Amino acid sequence: MEDKNRKQENPASDNNREESHFEAAGYGSHIDEPHESDDAAKPRQHEPDAIHGEQAEDILGGEPSAADILEEDLKKRRTQRKYIRWFWALLILIALGIGMMFFGISMGWFGFMPSFEELENPKTFLASEIYSHDEKLLGTYYVENRSKVNFNDISPYLINALVATEDARFYKHSGIDIKALGRVMFGALSGQDKGGGSTITQQLAKNLFPREYNQSKLQLVFRKFKEWVIAVKLEKRYSKQEIIAMYLNKFDFLNLAVGIKSASRVYFSTTPRDLNINQSATLVGMVKNPSLYNPLRRPELTLKRRNVVLSQMVKYGYLSPEIADSVKQLPLELKFQKVDHNLGTATYFKEFLRGQMAVWCKNHYKPDGTPYDLYRDGLRIFTTIDSRMQKYAEEAVKEHLAEDLQPAFFAHWKGYKYAPFVFNPDTIKEQVENIMKRAMHRSERYRKLKKAGMDEDSIVKIFNTPVAMTVFSWSGDIDTVMTPMDSIRYFKFFLNAGLMSVDPPTGQVRAYVGGIDYKYFKYDHVTQAKRQVGSTFKPFLYTLAMQEGAATGEFSPCTKVPNVQVSIELPDGTYWTPKNSSREKQGEMVTLKWALAHSVNWVSAYLMKRFSPMAVIQMARKMGVTSDIPPVPAIALGTPDLSLYEMVGAVNTFANRGIFVKPYFVTRIEDKFGNVIESFEPQTNEAMDEQSAYLMLKLMQGVVETGTGIRLKYKYGFRNEIAGKTGTTQNQSDGWFMGITPQLTTGIWVGCEDRSAHFRSISLGQGANMALPIWALYMQRVYADTSLHITKAPFPMPSKPLTVEIDCEKYEQQQQNDFFVDPDDF
Repeated sequence: MEDKNRKQENPASDNNREESHFEAAGYGSHIDEPHESDDAAKPRQHEPDAIHGEQAEDILGGEPSAADILEEDLKKRRTQRKYIRWFWALLILIALGIGMMFFGISMGWFGFMPSFEELENPKTFLASEIYSHDEKLLGTYYVENRSKVNFNDISPYLINALVATEDARFYKHSGIDIKALGRVMFGALSGQDKGGGSTITQQLAKNLFPREYNQSKLQLVFRKFKEWVIAVKLEKRYSKQEIIAMYLNKFDFLNLAVGIKSASRVYFSTTPRDLNINQSATLVGMVKNPSLYNPLRRPELTLKRRNVVLSQMVKYGYLSPEIADSVKQLPLELKFQKVDHNLGTATYFKEFLRGQMAVWCKNHYKPDGTPYDLYRDGLRIFTTIDSRMQKYAEEAVKEHLAEDLQPAFFAHWKGYKYAPFVFNPDTIKEQVENIMKRAMHRSERYRKLKKAGMDEDSIVKIFNTPVAMTVFSWSGDIDTVMTPMDSIRYFKFFLNAGLMSVDPPTGQVRAYVGGIDYKYFKYDHVTQAKRQVGSTFKPFLYTLAMQEGAATGEFSPCTKVPNVQVSIELPDGTYWTPKNSSREKQGEMVTLKWALAHSVNWVSAYLMKRFSPMAVIQMARKMGVTSDIPPVPAIALGTPDLSLYEMVGAVNTFANRGIFVKPYFVTRIEDKFGNVIESFEPQTNEAMDEQSAYLMLKLMQGVVETGTGIRLKYKYGFRNEIAGKTGTTQNQSDGWFMGITPQLTTGIWVGCEDRSAHFRSISLGQGANMALPIWALYMQRVYADTSLHITKAPFPMPSKPLTVEIDCEKYEQQQQNDFFVDPDDF
C-alpha cells in the first residue's frame, strides 16, 4: 500500500521529470532508457524513475555513480593525452637535437671534420718503392713503411677472415651496424661483454683521422659520434671493396710493417695476393691488438687468436670445419724479414739511389707546386737492377772473400806486429799510429764525444777503454768486449770489394755491389770510391793504336813491336823509365795482343811515346771517364784514380760497337696513382769506330786465352769468347778485373780500406787472384740461370768487313809475302 501511494505521488513521466546535472552537462540521462524496439524483444526490468530520501543519500554518499566513473575516466584520458603530447614533443626535440648535433659534427661545428677533398684523398704517408728490372720489390724509403695495394691484389682468405672476425654484417650496413650497437648497449647495461660495435668502416675512420690524446669522457663521446659521421661519408664515397683495401693499407702491424703489403713481406716474405689461410688468419688476428698479438713476442697467444679467427670463418660460412681444424694444427710458420736499410739485398745500391732521388725530388714538383717527398709521397722507382743477377753478384763476392781471399789474408799477416800495413821499417810505427789516429777522428763515436764537449785526452782514454760491442765477421756478427781502438785495427784487416755489371747496348746497370756489408762498411766502392786502376787503364792507350790502324793500317792486334825498355823525357828534363813485372820475351818482337795479354809495361811506354798523354786522356773522355787525369806518361801504367763506375762504363764501349752509353740506374718514376712522372733514356756518344771497338775485343780476348786471365779457362772452365783485363796497382793495394761478354760487361775491384794495407806478394795481391775469381763465380751463376737468357755466344762481327787481319798466323804470312823478292823480277 505504501509503495502504491508513493507511485501515485510520483508518477513516472518523461516529460515531467526533472533534468539531472549530468544531463544538463550534455551527456544524456544518467538512467539508461531502453529503446522501444528493445521493449518488444525482452521484458522491461523494474528501474526506479527517481531517487529520493535515504536511498539518494546512500547513493551519493556511498558508491560512485556510473556518471562519476565516466567523468573520472575522461579526466585520466585527458591527462594521458597531455603526457603523450609532451612525450612526443620531447622526443621530437631530442631527435631534432641529435640531428642538429650530427649536422653540426658533419659541418665541423664541434671540432675537426675532414673535408670532401680529404675524404676523397685521405692523407696517408706512403713509402716510395724501389722495383727491380724483373719487377721485384728491392726496398722502400719511408717515414711509415706503408705501400698501397688494390683490393684485387689481396688474398680472398684475408678478406673473408677480416669480415668474419671484425664485421660480419659489413656488406649489409652503411657504416654503422645498429644491431651491433644494440648488443653493445645491452652488454653495458647487463654488465656482460658482448663484443665491440665498431664496423670496419668506423675503424677505418679512426685510423684515417686518429683521435687526440688526453681527451675527456665527453670529448671521447663526441669523437665517437664524429667517427660515425665519417664512416657514413666513407660509405657514400667508396665501395665496400675500396673500404677494405683502405683499411688494410692503413693498419699498422708493428715491426715497421705498416699496411698489408709490408706486413705480408715482413712476417711471411710474400705478397698480399699469395697469403694462405694460415697467414691470413694470423694477420687478421693481430688487428684486434697488434701489441698483444705480436707473433714475435707472444707466439702462443697469437696462435690462439689465429684459431679464433678460423672459428669465426667457419661460423659465417667462409671456411669448412674440416679445413679450419687442419689449419689449427699448423704452427704460425713465420718467415720474418727485419726492416732495416742495413740488411737485405742491394743495400749499397739503395743508399746510392737515395741520394740520387733526393736531388730529383728537389727539382720536380707535384700538381700543388710543392716538391716531391721521397719518404711520404709513395713514388714507384723502377730501376735497371735485376734481382737475380744482384743476388748472384753478392753471393760471388761473399764466396770468394769469405772462403778464400780473407782467410788467406789473415794467414798471410799472422804474427806480424804492424799488420796489415806495409811501410819502411824505420817509419812503420809512426805511420801506423797516424793511420789509427786519423781513423779515430773519422769515427762516429769520436764525433759524438767531440760534439758533447769532451777534450781530446778524455776521448783518447775512452777509445782505449774496453766496452761491449758487436763486430763483423764472415761467419756472422760477433758480440765481444774490446777497446774502440782495437776495433778500428780489427776492421782494417778486412778486404773489401766493389762490383758493377752493365747491359752493353742499353747501359742499364744490372748488378751493383758497393761493399761486403753495408751495416759495418758504409763506403761505396762503385760510385763513391776512386782507386788507382793499374793495368785496366791500358785499353785506353791500345784503343788509339787500333783506331790509328783502321786509318793507316799501321797497327792491328797482330802488329809486332819491340819489347825493350823505353824512356820518355819529361818537361823538367828528367826521364820516365818504367819497369816490366816479368822478364818474359824481353828484347824480342811481340804482338800487341800478347803485350796486352801479359800487361807488358815497356810496350805501353812504346805506345805512349808514339801517341801522347793528352791523346790518351781525350780517348778516355770519349769513353765516359770524367775524373781528373794528369797528362803524364805514367798514366800508361794506370796511375789515375778512377771509380769502378767510370771504368765499367768505359770498357763497355768495346762491347757496344764503339758507342759509349752512360750507365744508368732508373728507367722511370711513377707517382702513387701509377702516373709516369719521368722516363729515362741512355745518354750515348760515338767514342770510336766499330772496327776499332771490335779489334779491342780481340786484343782483350788474348788476356783470357793466354795472358793474366787464363785461369778463367783452366780453373773455372770458361770456353766461350771473353774479353778481359786484369789490373794490379803498385804494392798490390788494388786488384781489378774487367770482364766483357756480348751480353754483359762487369768490373770488379778488391782491396783494403787503406792503401798501405795489402798483400806483400804479387802472387796473392794481383788482380787475377783478388778480383777475377769473383767475376768467374758471378758469371757461372748467370749462365746457369736460363731465365736470364744470357748465352755464351761469340762477339758479333762488325757490319763492315775489317780492313786489318786479326788472325795472327795469316797476318805473319802476309808480312813475309810483302818482303819476299821474286828473282824473275830482275
